[in-house]
Amino acid sequence: MDLFSPIELGDLHLANRVVMAPLTRVRSGADGVPTPLVAEYYAQRASVGMIVSEGVYPARDSRGYFGQPGIVTDEQEAAWRLVTDAVHEQDGRIVMQLMHSGRVVHPDLSDTGRTVAPSAVAIDGDTHTQHGKQRHVVPDALTADELVEVRDAFVEAARRAIRAGFDGVELHGANGYLLHQFLSPVSNVRSDDHGGSPAARARFVVEVAEAVAGAIGAGRVGIRISPANQAQDVFETDEAETRATYRALLDGLRPLGLAYLSVLHAEPAGALVRDLRDWFGGRTVINSGFGSITTRDEALALIEGAHADAVAVGRAVIANPDLVERWRAGAPENAPRPELFYTAGAEGYTDYPRRSA
Repeated sequence: MDLFSPIELGDLHLANRVVMAPLTRVRSGADGVPTPLVAEYYAQRASVGMIVSEGVYPARDSRGYFGQPGIVTDEQEAAWRLVTDAVHEQDGRIVMQLMHSGRVVHPDLSDTGRTVAPSAVAIDGDTHTQHGKQRHVVPDALTADELVEVRDAFVEAARRAIRAGFDGVELHGANGYLLHQFLSPVSNVRSDDHGGSPAARARFVVEVAEAVAGAIGAGRVGIRISPANQAQDVFETDEAETRATYRALLDGLRPLGLAYLSVLHAEPAGALVRDLRDWFGGRTVINSGFGSITTRDEALALIEGAHADAVAVGRAVIANPDLVERWRAGAPENAPRPELFYTAGAEGYTDYPRRSA
């Protein structure tokens, strides 16, 4: 196999093995409704094997960032249809990443004025809202009844995503957001059956995945994890504890037959990632995280070395809407402009030039 050969991830048929990683771009305004500019941005990048959208909030109290898009209202759902139609017109594939931010949410960004999490443990630091820098708050620990409501919000969001034309969904279980918060013994200090042991901490993530798979089909559901990347105070510093937690998680996920497991880890060809692949038993999408830009050589090596079935690529896809064509040809690449990643408008978003013929 090679990077440019087709592959099937469950029910998802990819023309090549370059996957656009989920990338926060905050261009959807105060109402979380993606605009025609968002549709243009994704359509420009439709030649990758699969686009994973930026994290989309699935519940009214789950928005982590101003300008983040949602999939909660009919207006948001209708706007996403314009995005998926634009991608499909270019023969692309796109899945929606469902991202409940949990304790990352500030009350200023929550439609309910609440911040919820597995436990009443705050992030130590500040966040940015429409009103400027704010201190993270102590979240409300989700009750047993509220866990059911959150699970059902993921299910309804997944159904909306499919109605909006997405080819599938990816559950965000990484980078310190709600599902990841359940996995860590630092952010999850519950004493009920969703906290304590590795298996108990993994239980809610498995319950969400099972419910979403039951609603839209397991072959259209992926999940993203980031073991031990210490994002947003979701610390996983004990190697044995981390391995036990993710073994329990993947033991729970494996029977579901999900489309793929996406893993973000600094050592994508290392021992832990190899074990994660074995424990999952299905297709895997891998990338090395935020430390460096994924290069063509790294992507080729991961596929040719059978370390992954596909490679998630972030900043290089931001800067090169025609990245697959450039990588096929070994052509030079545009450099990303990180100072424009989280601004408004087209600059640094849809104005990166394509390769000259």
